[in-house]
Formats: sequence, C-alpha cells, structure tokens
Amino acid sequence: MVMRTTLQLDHTGPVNWAALAKHDLFLYRRVGDQRRALLGVGLNGAYKSPLFGSDGAAADWMFGYFDYDLKNELEHLAPRLVADPGTLSSFWFEPRFVVDWRDGSVLLHCLPQHEEEGRALVAALHTPPERTSDPVDADWVEHTTREAYLRQATTLLDHIRRGDIYEVNYCTTRTAQLPDWDPYAAFGRLLAKSDAPFAAFHRFGKRFVLCASPERFLAFDGDRVVGQPMKGTRPRSMDLGEDERIAQELANDPKERSENIMALDVMRNDLARIASSGTVKVDELCGVHAFTHVHQMVSTVSARMLPGTTPLDAVAAAFPMASMTGAPKIKAMQLIDAVEDRCRGLFSGSLGFFAPGGTGDLNVVIRTVLYNAETGEASLSTGSALTATCDPEREWDECVLKARSVIEALRHA
Repeated sequence: MVMRTTLQLDHTGPVNWAALAKHDLFLYRRVGDQRRALLGVGLNGAYKSPLFGSDGAAADWMFGYFDYDLKNELEHLAPRLVADPGTLSSFWFEPRFVVDWRDGSVLLHCLPQHEEEGRALVAALHTPPERTSDPVDADWVEHTTREAYLRQATTLLDHIRRGDIYEVNYCTTRTAQLPDWDPYAAFGRLLAKSDAPFAAFHRFGKRFVLCASPERFLAFDGDRVVGQPMKGTRPRSMDLGEDERIAQELANDPKERSENIMALDVMRNDLARIASSGTVKVDELCGVHAFTHVHQMVSTVSARMLPGTTPLDAVAAAFPMASMTGAPKIKAMQLIDAVEDRCRGLFSGSLGFFAPGGTGDLNVVIRTVLYNAETGEASLSTGSALTATCDPEREWDECVLKARSVIEALRHA
C-alpha cells in the first residue's frame, strides 16, 4: 500500500476551479449526503480498472470512470453505434494529490516528497480568481427531433406490448459548438445552480466532463454495498404549497412508482449475484427527494458482499445501472442501441473513487455536458423511461425538462 501523508490545512471559501487549468488530469467528486467532496489531481499510475487488495480495499486512492460502452465487454454485445477512436471503456488512476473536503475542513493526502507542491495546489484552489469569464452564447441543437422521438418510442412500446421488455430508458442528445468555452467557470456555475449531491468534474487531456448528477450508482463501506436507483421526475415550484402538491403527486403516481420499482428489482437481482445469502434488503422504497430544480423518486437497496468479493465484482454484476437501461437489462440495451442516434459514451456511465480504507462512491453520469476542447463540441444527453402505461409525449417533455435544467444552470438559456 502507498503510504501517503495526511495534512489538515487551514483553508476556507469557495473553490477556484480555474486553479486546475494547468493540470491535464483530475477528477472531482461530490458526496453530498456525507457533506464531503474529493479531488484527485495528477498521475502516479494509470489502469484499466481500479486495483484492490486481498481484503477488498483499494491499495491506494483510485479515481476514474466506467464508460457506458463497458457493457459490450461485460455482456459480450456487438453494438451498432461505435465509440470515437481512442475512447477508453474504463480508466482509473492513482492521483499525485488528493484533496478531501469534509465538514468544513480540508485534508491533503500526498506522498511526503510532494507535500510542498500539494500545499501550493490547495492554496491556489482557495484563492479567488482574478477574473471570472462570462457565459458564451450557445445554440444547442437537438439530434433527435420530437417527431423522431415519438416514432422510435412507438417502436419500443411495441416491444413492451409483445413482452420483449417491461421498461426501457430512451435517450436523446443535443450538441453545441463552443470553441471559446471556459469549462472551469462553467462547472462553477453548474455546481452552484444545481447543488447536485453527486456532481463531478473531470479532465482527461482535451476532454472535459461537467456533471451535475443527482443519482448514486453504488457506494461501498467495507463489505457493504448500497445502490440507489432513481426514476421519476417533477419540476419544483417556487410556491411552497404547490411544490408540496407536486411532490405528493410524484410519490403517488402509479406509473412513476412502477418505473422505480422495476429499476430497483433489477438492481436487487444484480447485487444478489455477489451478496451473502439473506443480506439484500430494501432500505427505502420510492422516496421523493427534493433537489434545486426537480423532485426525484429514489429507492435504496443494500447488501453484504460475499467473502473474497471486491467492489469491482459488484460493478461487473450491476453495470450499467438499471435506471439507465431497462428490464430485462440485456434486451433493453440491445433495443437502445437500435433506436438511439448517438453513442452514449460516458453518459449513463459512472465517475467515482475508491479510498484505501475500503470506502468508495460511484455516481450515475446524467445531467452532464461532455466537452471536447480540441473540436469545440459540447454534448448533452437526457432520457426517460418508457413503460406500458406511459405517455410518450410526456416522456419527451421530461427529456426537455432535464436538458433545460442543465442549460439554464450554464446560463446558456
């Protein structure tokens, strides 16, 4: 195990994201329900998958992602949509520095010989920027029109009526050309506006990921694994009475509950593959959680992993998450590939970290802008679940609502 020094530093105030501009590799992940955020910066080692010891804990801090197309390797699928050349289905790295914000304190985890450099990084992150760039104008173009969406939704509903599947998550994509975009300032706006509990900010060379995710995929603490599928969305209201009425409507909506329970059942089945007998349990069923722009329906399932099982085994059993695919999962993924216009890439994948103490957290990459600084293209994908009782026009409106929440947070609207 790498023996890092942990230092508690005296810094307060908002993060200056522009201080990361000189670093080609970093990953920030928020864990809102723990009042914690972590940032891995720089490269000590790079890997296809996170590394774990015989006790199931990471040998060192590991930060990285699982791309949606990892499903092709896990389930031996031959997709119609092909990823961009050079895209990695999974990438994990041991960072040079780990900055750990917890309950108002700042910790720095680094090797002793890197302490001075690490202190300078943390100081720069808490130094107000000299200037903040203004939002640039953006023209987001839909790659799937409303008419095309409704036509493909009808095709998917035919499969549901035939019994091929019970639920499927159908996604659409918007793109914009932003050659002069400042992703650092943009992420600051996105995080401040969304207050997303599982937000992430990732740079890998010229590629950036600005993620305002409200959804957790899996969390780990020793041999305990927790999943939180999220299905069901309603917009918030500024009127408190109306907002409460909307939340209750979501809680009691039979269609939304059926979507959520199907995703929950798939995850229960997935985790049962790696769980000790009798340990899989539902901790919360169809709870309504309030976020800045929307109410979301969330269920929670937990399990104890079998002895000798690592978090990577749990990921292999449950990825991609049921909330972004459907039920049965493999057939739903095949139909998704047949109807969607673009390869999902990191959208519907996961960004996260694993710590040496045996903890880890993986999000669901939604409410996310993928940006290529070399080409200037930004993409934003959103989706909703189709079931036998759904109204496709209402599902289209849900896709628009989710996209609008990100675009407005970026101040592109």
